[in-house]
Amino acid sequence: MRILFLNLYFPPDTSATAKSAASMVRALAKTQEVTVLCGRPSYDPTERRPWKLWQTERFDSKTQSTSETASVPLAFTVIRVGSADYPRIQMNRRVLNYLTYVKIAFWRALFIPCDVIFAMTDPPFNGIVGALLSVLKRKPLIYDIQDMYPDMAVAGSVLKPGLLTRLWERLHRWALRRASRIIVLGDDMRVRIIAKGIDAAKVFIVRSGVDAPAPQSLVPPLNPEVTRAIRGNFRFVLLHAGNLGFYGAWDTIIAAARKLENENIGFVFVGDGAERSRVENLAAGSTNIRFLPFFPSSDIPSVLVAPDAHIVTIKRGLEGVVVPSKMFGIIAAGKPMVAVAAPETDVAALGLQHRFAIWADPSSPDELAFSIRRIAADPAALAAMSQSAREAAAKYSQANELRTLTTIVEGLQLRP
Repeated sequence: MRILFLNLYFPPDTSATAKSAASMVRALAKTQEVTVLCGRPSYDPTERRPWKLWQTERFDSKTQSTSETASVPLAFTVIRVGSADYPRIQMNRRVLNYLTYVKIAFWRALFIPCDVIFAMTDPPFNGIVGALLSVLKRKPLIYDIQDMYPDMAVAGSVLKPGLLTRLWERLHRWALRRASRIIVLGDDMRVRIIAKGIDAAKVFIVRSGVDAPAPQSLVPPLNPEVTRAIRGNFRFVLLHAGNLGFYGAWDTIIAAARKLENENIGFVFVGDGAERSRVENLAAGSTNIRFLPFFPSSDIPSVLVAPDAHIVTIKRGLEGVVVPSKMFGIIAAGKPMVAVAAPETDVAALGLQHRFAIWADPSSPDELAFSIRRIAADPAALAAMSQSAREAAAKYSQANELRTLTTIVEGLQLRP
């Protein structure tokens, strides 16, 4: 099966969708012929690419042997079109990345032979682009939704409801109906898709899963400097590591932190994002709230184990729109979670089901402060949550999730 895989971001880009795309492409390329059509690296890349209308790279495990590829030979092609490459911190100019990618990639895709089109959600309207291509090329569409648009843009106050969002939603529903298979990250997202009038039989769940290291790989030593930077002098530390975007219940978290200011319970935010400056302003004057920049990727294991518990948050209205993949890295590290999200979200539902998380209403600072105070005073309960996290991690391995993905794709009935 020849698969045309569409996503703006692909390694060496470091976005969440770039990493997900790489994992899926490697899984599919073990048995299928995959061509990735992506843009120039721009999302905190480790390397840049000079501008060309497009350039082609060939990955072949026979010539690029790693622990990941040694056991199963695989090969795939990456075509990078000459999109703009403004960094992600320049939000307005990132739109040019999206538009230039779609303009060139759409035209280039028309001339790439394929049996199936596989579209992810970067740019946010990429599913609509994939559906248009599926009509013109008369090929089935597999639509992998990492973030739900335009729902996310409206609920996150990035766009105001109006003519543009109504048109976008109408086109998106058409793309959902056009897709032969829709892949989502969790039960909450599946419920939201079905509520749009989409046939439940074609909506499948493939979670991000725990990316376990290969048995022969060496576990890097932890960095004590990272631990000291995160823990400081607090007796109990909660950490939010990652993007401070529009999806989080930041007002509730900061208000709860202020209620715990005199109890030596620290709240640490590692990362950046569109809401960071506003969150910093909310926290101004607090003695138990700290902000740190991203650490190098080599220090991620140290970041994950440094706190007593991690905060994962989704504000009201974004249930099923955002499904944080960071949850799986947290439980792989054996760390408890505080889910500041509605109980029907995957992050709260799975955490409660497997007993590695506590839940707090994302609109109630009092409830959140009470829940944190309770686990901070109960080391035995915290240890039990850590053990439950490790056990849950074994059930959600990325390898198993990717096998589910390949089964879904291979089960697609192609027309001759």
